[in-house]
Amino acid sequence: MDKINTLKMHAHTTFSVDFKPRENKTSKGCQRKQMATSINSSWKLGTKMTALVVDDDSINQTIHHRLLEQLGIENQVARNGKEAIDIHCSGKKFDLILMDRDMPIMNGIEATRKLRAMGIRSMIAGVSTRCVKQEIQEFMEAGLDDYQEKPLTSAKIISILHKIDHSGSISY
Repeated sequence: MDKINTLKMHAHTTFSVDFKPRENKTSKGCQRKQMATSINSSWKLGTKMTALVVDDDSINQTIHHRLLEQLGIENQVARNGKEAIDIHCSGKKFDLILMDRDMPIMNGIEATRKLRAMGIRSMIAGVSTRCVKQEIQEFMEAGLDDYQEKPLTSAKIISILHKIDHSGSISY
């Protein structure tokens, strides 16, 4: 700990508080930019990676959208599985789909099954707060390529992206 602040309260009480030094935010920002450049330059020549975020929670939508954006990945949001199906039926294609498990109208399990039945070969990564092995297995068996527990981080998304490179998943 770099700094130690001592605060005297009344006549006989002393508190000491240790503070960790702040991380250099510019270095993290530079790392993200370098990773985004690396991800998109190693992607299909002349194209930018695209993603579909499927989640009913507006806070998660915003977090996932911004994380992907920081990595240089264009993305769109769907509020439930039915919207994700409709977006694909309209002709839009994505390299990555981040699929929440529990949503109204159509959940992530049903949406993943339907997308696979439609011939969609994009990388589908399940994203959920569920951590019971049986529930994760049920989601995986629906056709997921990967599963990540919320909250998502840049590191988790990068882990998913590395699997795209090695799995040969392509958008259709």
